[in-house]
Amino acid sequence: MMQARVWWLVWAGVLGALALVALGICVGSAGLENLIGPLLNPAQDPQQTVVAEQIIWQIRLPRTLGAWAAGALLGLAGAVAQGLFRNPLADPYLLGSASGASLGVALALAALGGGAGMLGGSMMNGGVAVSVFSSSLWVRLGLTGAAFLGAVFAVMLTLVLSRGVGHTLRLLLAGVVVGVVLGAMTHLVLLFSPESLQAMQAFMLGSTAFVGWTSCVLMASVWGVCVLAAWLQARVLDGLSLGDATAISLGLPVAPMRAALVAVLALATGTAVAQTGLIAFVGLAAPHLVRSVVKTTHAYLMLLSSLMGGVLLVAADTLARGLMAPQELPVGMLTAVVGGGYLLWLMHRSSNLGVGRAA
Repeated sequence: MMQARVWWLVWAGVLGALALVALGICVGSAGLENLIGPLLNPAQDPQQTVVAEQIIWQIRLPRTLGAWAAGALLGLAGAVAQGLFRNPLADPYLLGSASGASLGVALALAALGGGAGMLGGSMMNGGVAVSVFSSSLWVRLGLTGAAFLGAVFAVMLTLVLSRGVGHTLRLLLAGVVVGVVLGAMTHLVLLFSPESLQAMQAFMLGSTAFVGWTSCVLMASVWGVCVLAAWLQARVLDGLSLGDATAISLGLPVAPMRAALVAVLALATGTAVAQTGLIAFVGLAAPHLVRSVVKTTHAYLMLLSSLMGGVLLVAADTLARGLMAPQELPVGMLTAVVGGGYLLWLMHRSSNLGVGRAA
């Protein structure tokens, strides 16, 4: 029965993602009616037909697929974080990884010297006029590498300060401290590199507006690697849910596998953050929504959380584009508002259940 529910949820996630991708292609500042006519009648206005094809195939489709890939990475990272640290409130950013990734990107922008112009150029290269094989791929790889190294550094620093993951309160406090310190260092870098401020503002708010085919290929490749690596380590997360002593007694190599899971967490978070900026609550909400439907092992939980994260971010991105069209809301701002409301509702529901049991 549980296995059937798991596969039902997998297919629901896939079909939901396909439906939302189709909807995302239709939503934007240029109405769908202005695109269908030129595509159905290309001989009537060839120039308008070329513009319509570019809007759909070079802007909206890669952006929507990129939103799914970023959400899938964050959902996977959230499931790994919650299992690794045995904390249902853990998310990909809890241990300072977001601040570390932000610092890495800020340092990369300052080193490039072009700041906002350099990042804007690389983002636009993923848009209309340049192919996937342009030099912007190296800029994307550089930003992803910088964000990855920053996220790894932040997570490792948090683990060192908390002396492992055994004490939850110490772990949370260490994550807060690391996040604040690295955030201050990011602002210090921007103070000495003011030309990077415009690019970092878009980065901090979170947006999929400039995600192109280059970013899609990169995020999809990293997602495949991370899913495979996390799947291979799923038994460790199952063992850790029973405690470190139990996991060790089962013969699991806890220390090296925990290091591998931290690397998966940092790579998934760093890649998503580098391409779309800081998008909150997707990694926290996706595993919770999956657990509310089915109870399963971490192998299936991570896959389902990844699918759920992709669906959530595509839905949020489509809503951000259509809510105030032709103007557009930053998707990170929208997920923060909706995710914060969901978290408050979850806390309120838990407290009510606790009062009910006590009564």
